Amino acid sequence: MTPRAIAVAQTCPVRGDVGLNIREHLRLTALAASEGAQVVVFPELSLTGYEIGLADELAFSEHDSRVASLQDAAASGSITVVAGAPLRLNARLHIAAFVLCPDGTSTVYTKHRLGAFGDGARRDGIVPPAEATVFDCGDRNPLVQLGDNIAALAVCADIGNPSHPQQAADRGARAYLASMFVIPSDFESDSAKLGRYGAQHSMVVAFANFGGPSGGLAAAGRSSIWSPSGELLARLDSSGAGLAVAVETSKGWRAKAIMLDTPTTPRPKSA
Repeated sequence: MTPRAIAVAQTCPVRGDVGLNIREHLRLTALAASEGAQVVVFPELSLTGYEIGLADELAFSEHDSRVASLQDAAASGSITVVAGAPLRLNARLHIAAFVLCPDGTSTVYTKHRLGAFGDGARRDGIVPPAEATVFDCGDRNPLVQLGDNIAALAVCADIGNPSHPQQAADRGARAYLASMFVIPSDFESDSAKLGRYGAQHSMVVAFANFGGPSGGLAAAGRSSIWSPSGELLARLDSSGAGLAVAVETSKGWRAKAIMLDTPTTPRPKSA
């Protein structure tokens, strides 16, 4: 089979500024393509930030023109882009991941299992509303073609159900791509699950997280990739934007973590 080459992008989203966030996606997609990645995975709701209160206003359609530049980047870089956004389907709102393929086709994954942050996640006096107050559970679950390999997707709370990665493996997936927003208090538990899933199902596991606060909550950062034996291959810092890449070779996995920016000086909103 074709060797697997996977990247996870860690971003510091600007609240509700889709245009600026897309430009950051383009920068990281170009870097992932230059590193030879077949796919680059962005965090949950990466195009808007984890802004539950803005989801209805900013909701995307399935064939939204706002992702056209990302589709072009996928084609020019010969890379599949997985980017998160609120998505309206048949009048219902979902947490979704756009899958933009280099052949010009696209599809969407919709989050199956909605989550909520408790009072312990409070930041600056804010706790985001429970996802179920705004979104519906989804059932779209496309597989992603990576050469002659298959990858499966997950969005955040989906990983809490062990049957989700089990079903991915049963469908022939050799990679499990998790688009997430994980706060510091949940990081150890979630990362342990992901590493364990890799070993249990012989899949390379990729985890993309924010590197700066979003929706009034701190982010844990530390986006990571694990080998099919559960070995940690690459991990980014707890804050800042960057890219982790893992490439399968005849001698094993070659991986690197590339940090680009720190969130100490937030990027200004575009005019």
